[in-house]
Amino acid sequence: MQSPLPVRDGVNATRLRLPDEGPWDTAMDYMMHRWGHIDPQGIEDRFDAGEIVGEAGVPLDRTTPLRNHTFIWYYRTLPPELRIPVELNILHQDEHLLVVDKPHFLPTTPGGTYIQESALVRLRNQLDLPDLIPMHRLDRMTAGILLLSTNPQTRGKYQVLFEKRQVQKEYECVSAAVPAHGHPAVDFPVVVRNRMTKSRSYLLAEVIDGEPNAETRIERLRTFAGPVPGTPAPATPAAGIPGNDGTAGRRALYRLEPHSGKTHQLRVHMASLGLGIVNDAFYPELLDKAPDDYSKPLQLLARGIRFVDPITGKPVEYRSGLELSEAL
Repeated sequence: MQSPLPVRDGVNATRLRLPDEGPWDTAMDYMMHRWGHIDPQGIEDRFDAGEIVGEAGVPLDRTTPLRNHTFIWYYRTLPPELRIPVELNILHQDEHLLVVDKPHFLPTTPGGTYIQESALVRLRNQLDLPDLIPMHRLDRMTAGILLLSTNPQTRGKYQVLFEKRQVQKEYECVSAAVPAHGHPAVDFPVVVRNRMTKSRSYLLAEVIDGEPNAETRIERLRTFAGPVPGTPAPATPAAGIPGNDGTAGRRALYRLEPHSGKTHQLRVHMASLGLGIVNDAFYPELLDKAPDDYSKPLQLLARGIRFVDPITGKPVEYRSGLELSEAL
């Protein structure tokens, strides 16, 4: 359902569904029930100013009956946010698409404590593109290629590509060169298939029994010397893992090609092999929540994306210009 209120300061108006029945006579009564403990005067002021609207943009006032509207829209009061010290790089822009390199730590879309400090809101304000919409999402901790639609008239053509899995994505990550203790050796390239679902106990994903719904092809690109988190550095390099220069190494750079798009799929699949991604605070072990350490980004990068452009009919590919800090 399209909002009757325009984007303001890069942020969409909030939509609220009103209940069909209840002990509230007016829409304002219900909003007071929901949020009156936070800012009762602010709610009254918004109704008085006509800043809360229903279908077709009809302003509501203090006396508007609850039953008159199913949905109402309003602008949230946005709390101040500290700027995340990272920058977006624009790689391509035309009348249909915007392609950017999203840095680590910056969320793709507004949510939780990150509203203005999201890639979408930053770009809407920077480029004066209120209709900008992401075609897919990257986790806040994942960096790399992000596609956004600049044109509502052609947006559906690109959305179909993602829905029909006609978009090929390529990622890179840094992990240990050999699996953690207790995990069998891996013969690369390998395809990991399993069934994933969101955990009920925390905002994580987990593997369960059942028909596979997640698939990733994993290839080891090169190995190199480097410490594995949680283990002391040996006096000599680990033996038996040839690197590009013929020396042994303790870390490796991997290419990941997902053939599905489950939440945290790549992180879970690497961890399932005993190859948890460097600086991953979720997998294979959930660490205590701590402030972001900008010197230790998750070593996961959306390296490239390719598809047949539905407007031109020609194959296109976009590649990230970023590099994983632990692979340099």
